[in-house]
Parts: sequence; structure tokens; C-alpha cells
Amino acid sequence: LLSAMLLALLLSGQCLAQDDDTLYQVSTIDALMQGVFDGFYSFNDLMAQGDFGIGTFDALDGEMIALDGEYYQVKSDGEAYPVPGHMMSPFAAVTRFEVDQTAALENASNFTELTRQIDLHLPSPNAFYALRIDGTFPYVQTRSVPAQEKPYPRLADAVKNQSVFNFTNVTGSVVGIWAPDFAKGLNVPGYHLHFITEDRKAGGHILEIQLANATAQVDVTAGFAMQLPSSGDFYEVNLSGDLQDELERIEK
Repeated sequence: LLSAMLLALLLSGQCLAQDDDTLYQVSTIDALMQGVFDGFYSFNDLMAQGDFGIGTFDALDGEMIALDGEYYQVKSDGEAYPVPGHMMSPFAAVTRFEVDQTAALENASNFTELTRQIDLHLPSPNAFYALRIDGTFPYVQTRSVPAQEKPYPRLADAVKNQSVFNFTNVTGSVVGIWAPDFAKGLNVPGYHLHFITEDRKAGGHILEIQLANATAQVDVTAGFAMQLPSSGDFYEVNLSGDLQDELERIEK
């Protein structure tokens, strides 16, 4: 049944992508984890699918943040660069962000506490959500990974060379996706959050975060569409295994 549902989503992807309440995804997280890093989907095309989201770049060259229709690449030097449309992505998830509800947050001392507070406001564990938090944060720790060379390593090995950045009393935006448990293998179940500073000069994938008082904006994305690679390493990789434990280690 799940296979049939996924096939229907894939075949109807172009239609679903026209709906503002659709999360449009490029490839799968399990493929990325196994070193399928070649970009195949242009940012010109991705920008047409959404104005908000996260992802990465060809050869795993940094962290992607899309916010207010502008796309940024946080490289391993910690700086954020505007993304030209000709660049390619091996993995991304974007949507047209529209606020469906808000969640008041206060005094979260770490990532776990922040997500626990947001959990209380999500209407169902069986939907995808786009999440945005704007404010001044006492502390944010992020990472980015340098571009990899072929033969590509697994993602778990690539992040061993990650650069880590620490921000204190920083004003900026959290941009993220929450995916349900049944999305295992396709996306990151739970929270996958990136950060970019207010001046759009720095950021990365969030490892740790503290928050005083802020409001989370939540966009319920009831639709899901996916574009898979049509050739290359994706056609050879084994996607039948359960990589959840490895993914959790990478995310932390």
C-alpha cells in the first residue's frame, strides 16, 4: 500500500507542486546518506516550486536556506552566498510558505526543549510542516560541510569534516521542515532545522539552539510531491535498508 501511495505521489508530482500547501522534495534522505551527492535538479526549477525550505548542493557543498523567496548557500567557511539558478541540488525540500497557525515559545534552553514546545502546537503527527521562527537567540550552533570529491563517502563520514559555528545573541531566522515517522527513508522524521542571520550573511544546519521568547509560524503542507534522479548513482544505490540510527547520529 505504501509503495502504491508513493508511486501515485511521484506520478502526480508536477500537478501537486502547483498547490501552495505542497512540500516539493528532490530525491530522498537515504540516498543522500549513502553518498548520492550529484546535483540533478536546478535551482531555477526549485525556485519555481517554493519560496521556503532547506537542502544542499552538488557534491554536498554546504547548507541551503530558502527564505522569503531568496535562496542562500552556507559554505564551510560559515558565510551565506546567494544561489544562482544554474546551480544544482541533490536533495532539497521546499514549499510556498503560508502561515496556518502560530505557536508561542518561551525560554527553551536547548534544541530538545524547543522542539518539545513546538510539538504541543502541531495538530497531527501525520502531516508535513514547514516551520519558521524569527527572533534574537541567546545561542545557536550550526554546521556546514565542505564539497566532497568522488568517489563520494557516506554522509556520516562526510560530516566528520564539518565546520561548526557558534552564534551568541544573534538575530535571525530558523527555517525548517517537520516530517512524520512514516516518511523514514524519504525525509528526516521529526525536525530538520537550518538557520540564517538577519543580515543573510551566515548560518547553517542547526546542531543546538537556545531561545528566550519568540513565535513559531507553522505552515501545514498536506500535499507531498517528489522528483527523483533519472540516472547516475541513484539507480545503483540500495535503498531497502533501515538507516534511521545512522541518521540520528548525523543529525546530532
